[in-house]
Amino acid sequence: MPFIPPGTHLLKGAIDCHVHCAPHLSGRSVNVFDAVRQAAAAGMRAIGIMCNFQNSSGLAALANDELGHLGVEAFGGLIMQPTAGGVTLEAARTAIGYGYGPGTGARFVSLPTHHTYHVAKREGRGPAFLETTFRVPENGVVPDPVPAIMDLCAAKDVVFDCGHVAGREAVALAEEAKRRGVSRVRTHCTRYAEDEIRAIVGTGAYAEFSFFVLTHATQVGLTHVDEEKHKIAANSVIQEFSPRIRAAGDCAILSTDAGVYLLPPPVEAFREYLMLVESEGFSEAEIRRMIRDNPAALFRIGLAPEG
Repeated sequence: MPFIPPGTHLLKGAIDCHVHCAPHLSGRSVNVFDAVRQAAAAGMRAIGIMCNFQNSSGLAALANDELGHLGVEAFGGLIMQPTAGGVTLEAARTAIGYGYGPGTGARFVSLPTHHTYHVAKREGRGPAFLETTFRVPENGVVPDPVPAIMDLCAAKDVVFDCGHVAGREAVALAEEAKRRGVSRVRTHCTRYAEDEIRAIVGTGAYAEFSFFVLTHATQVGLTHVDEEKHKIAANSVIQEFSPRIRAAGDCAILSTDAGVYLLPPPVEAFREYLMLVESEGFSEAEIRRMIRDNPAALFRIGLAPEG
């Protein structure tokens, strides 16, 4: 009998909502069609395609049109980096409509990742670059045009993603999104303090925890938003990571953030990640909630968003 790696069964019906694939500026272990085929072979239900340079909803729509018979639902969205139009209402509106007809556009609209003050400062960017980045001021007032973008997400029932901001910024954004009637919010809580995570999920937002920062890929400088290569600090070990996951409670989501050539392809990366999480005492039921039930509810898997 062929060897079946431990944890393979957990991938049945799973959703990895954070996959990076080719085409891209950097080396990738899979292209969008590979990502769908490999997910289908593992029995997965869906994958979310993310890109720091362009709206990925068109790639997802193309993958669904060509490979929909495999039973894996691909979805994409916009990270509002400067290369993708920046933090503008027009860019968000365009992304939501960009696909193969009504309802096939962006499932999420995200604030910047590496073009936030928080991340750019960690990357050692200069003052001129920092001046152009997104941030929520210390007073917690969410700057324009973000409130209007939140209103659009609420009206179109798509996910508002807080991007890679500091923990206190994510709390302010999640609270503002709730006030504005946004029912679908994703935050990237990998590095946040436990009290910040509890405050975020207290608004009804989901807290995502990705595999990438636990891996050796953090040791190498990578191209994230421009020609410069920057390292992302590792997030120590799983034993220090798991309390954050527990702080998110029923609103936790696990994802890979894989696709970079230094890591195994996303499906294998997902299996390895789930084995690490299981080693920390998380039950199979808890893991399935974090990789199946929660991402399905957040991204309306099986139900196309409104056009």
